[in-house]
Amino acid sequence: MENTKTKNVALAPHFTSEEPVVSATETPVRKSIVDGFAGYRALRRRIEEVLASGQAVPFFQPRDGVSHSVVRRQDKSLINYSGYNYLGLSGHPAVSAAAKNAIDKYGTSASASRIVSGQIDLHGDLEEKLANFLGTEDALVFISGYLTNVSVISHLLTRADAVIYDSGAHNSIITGAKLSGAKTYTYENGDWDELDRIMQKERGNFRRGLLVCEGVYSMDGQILNLPRAVQAKERHDLLLMVDEAHSLGNVGTTGRGVCEAFGLPPSSIDVHMGTLSKTLSSSGGYIAGDAGLIEYMRFLCPGLIFSVGLSPPDTAAAIAALDILAHEPHRPKRLRERARYFRQIAREYGLEIGGNEESPVASLIVGEDTKAMELSKRLFDQGVDVQPIVRPAVAAKSARLRFFITASHTEEQIRATIPLVARELAAVRQHDA
Repeated sequence: MENTKTKNVALAPHFTSEEPVVSATETPVRKSIVDGFAGYRALRRRIEEVLASGQAVPFFQPRDGVSHSVVRRQDKSLINYSGYNYLGLSGHPAVSAAAKNAIDKYGTSASASRIVSGQIDLHGDLEEKLANFLGTEDALVFISGYLTNVSVISHLLTRADAVIYDSGAHNSIITGAKLSGAKTYTYENGDWDELDRIMQKERGNFRRGLLVCEGVYSMDGQILNLPRAVQAKERHDLLLMVDEAHSLGNVGTTGRGVCEAFGLPPSSIDVHMGTLSKTLSSSGGYIAGDAGLIEYMRFLCPGLIFSVGLSPPDTAAAIAALDILAHEPHRPKRLRERARYFRQIAREYGLEIGGNEESPVASLIVGEDTKAMELSKRLFDQGVDVQPIVRPAVAAKSARLRFFITASHTEEQIRATIPLVARELAAVRQHDA
């Protein structure tokens, strides 16, 4: 197998523990404009710790082919748990054909912001299909899921307002809240009583409040208790925004998300948000809601009007994937079955896997960053690809392996994986002791 440690050092010359020796009379030679940045120095220290432990930096490693249940890395076939091609629609012949046809008709780029001349028929088609699928009045697509949260939250609110989110909130939610200038309040994920206490104390200190939750939390895999979120919204006169990046297509009988799962009307959520890059096998994000909200964002949201329109192939791919999802509800059903099966087998081997039983995100907490990376490497050597999640994506000492379960995974693959995870985790912990 290729020496990944040598490869990482060669590609990234700063990722080394050797510093040049400089005498007191010499002027230090600067290698980068960021050498004096505290954040960069901290990054260097962490990379040096990994290299000193004899491991390679595991991130940004290329793969070959489509991200299905089996993937190739470093000329090796691996059972793949590191991609969120949840329903197997990326690489689906109809989705690929739609993208290719769009290139033939429109080219590879929208070539302008949509508000000027970047709008193509496909944009409107996708937004209409999204709104119909979700049961909202209208929808709007953006070129990035991350940008969708950042731009929409920061545009909806001002300093007189507040954003309320929990401890599991995605970085894009937190960044959008900061950029809005609004007050921010945080409560422990799932602790609705704590949220009530905070709002009872603080609700009079801001004009408009936006409660932002996630349909499936991307790090821990919990499924949102939507009824409790709606109760909090109504009790404290808030707007409710739900990020369904990991729940669209996966949660609910036909994959329509948390409203369908809990039998609540789509109007229970004021701002529906989601991404096109997971279930819908494309790239970008969307919001959906009432017609006024979408009109407001379409004409005034900086993240839309100052960005190029979603590319034609990405737009066409999302349309094709959404059509398949709407007509093949067995796909979400099979995904939920695979998620339950993964957790069932994990319990048989004594593994504590985070997330709700039918959540496609399954986290195994390991602890220290280096231990999560060591476990990931051990599993790679055994034919399983699952990436470590470390700081700053998660808190210190809560590093983990995050398994993305997909409808493409077979029971045989899961039965082959879990014993390896249990064995290698025990080895890592024994080595640590």
